[in-house]
Amino acid sequence: MNNTIATIPFGQLAIAFIPVLAVLVIMQRWSGSYTRTLVPVVRMLTQLLLIGYVLSYIFASDDILIVLVVLAVMVGVSSWIGLRTIRAPKWPLFKYSLLSIALGGGSTLYLIAVHVLELEPWYAPRYLIPLAGMIFFNSMNSISLAAERLEAELDNGAQRLQARHTAFQTSMIPSINALLAVGLVSLPGMMTGQILSGVSPLIAVRYQIMVMCMTFGCAGLASACFLVLSHKTIERP
Repeated sequence: MNNTIATIPFGQLAIAFIPVLAVLVIMQRWSGSYTRTLVPVVRMLTQLLLIGYVLSYIFASDDILIVLVVLAVMVGVSSWIGLRTIRAPKWPLFKYSLLSIALGGGSTLYLIAVHVLELEPWYAPRYLIPLAGMIFFNSMNSISLAAERLEAELDNGAQRLQARHTAFQTSMIPSINALLAVGLVSLPGMMTGQILSGVSPLIAVRYQIMVMCMTFGCAGLASACFLVLSHKTIERP
């Protein structure tokens, strides 16, 4: 089996934007505006092209200080974005979001890097940063769903304890759906990437099991931490 993955020329990569353009045309015809979607598409393209160069530098440097700075930035940004969906003042809640992602996501990242993968060194950026990205992203989404649902439940007059339980269950819906669908409906990104690069599906499955466990765990831990720390800060209307 070929263990290398072909480089996609930019000309061929542009073909992938054909469905995107089709959706933008539909949005223009149906709603009269496509700019709200075009901006995220352009931002995605710019961010990914830039991060390719940044990661190349970080991987080559293998410097623990740079890795720690990158992790800190990832935690900070994800903590702020996670509060985007709520109406309540965000600054009082930011410290809870930050602490929740640092605890729930950080502990999961440590467990995977040190005890599952046994990275040498533990801060090996080629492995640690992509894993951290998956963990902090899922933690951020879980907190975002939990915060939005907690606020909605309180607005509807629910008791705080019941509102917290409902918010936690809501925050876990994407993670539980992913557990149910993996292997039957979807082949997730890591597994697909490894198979495309020539790795045996039997090996790719082990890594995907690890990823599913870590994303489920970090989402639940971060969401639970945030709800425990912040549920009295989000006021009733």
